[in-house]
Amino acid sequence: MALTMNEVELLAQLRVGDESAFKVIVETHQKRVYNTLLAIIQHPEEAEDLAQEVFIEVYQSVTSFRGDAKIATWLYRIATTKALEHLRKKKASKRFAFITSLFGAENEVVHHSVTFDHPGVELENKERAAVLFKAINTLPENQKVAFTLHHLEALPYVEIAEVMQLSLSSVESLLFRAKTNLRKNLKTYYEQMLQGN
Repeated sequence: MALTMNEVELLAQLRVGDESAFKVIVETHQKRVYNTLLAIIQHPEEAEDLAQEVFIEVYQSVTSFRGDAKIATWLYRIATTKALEHLRKKKASKRFAFITSLFGAENEVVHHSVTFDHPGVELENKERAAVLFKAINTLPENQKVAFTLHHLEALPYVEIAEVMQLSLSSVESLLFRAKTNLRKNLKTYYEQMLQGN
């Protein structure tokens, strides 16, 4: 998807260091970037920090952006990449903390709960949303990103393919597998709940 005239002008201004152009980009996209990060990471403070990192990267790398996609697509690409890097680092540090605790150090493994508040979820659906987000968290990385972009950010398949730099058929396949996995995970969860009652 090509840039609009307005986006072309914004990028031109941003490339010469115009702070008001940068402010427009931040104000236009910060909510969507934050919500995407939050859906993938599932921790508000970490999502806020990463959202700032996303916009810092935009400011610093604008000269290398070729303008072959919309600004929103470029931002989603940076945000999902940062979110996945963050999750990988977190997993590695949890493993390290676990290993060091085996050797008697005082590092305990911290397990965060996934009952965070996502801005797009209404109050009466909080409990169900927490269960869904927990299930989304178990998906492989690419399935998680595709599912988040399509179902939480309402991006069309074509734009998801651009963000993830994949073919349309790969995106369709990822979304199909994500739904299948979620159905399986949620079925198990609800069966266990029913057995527990």
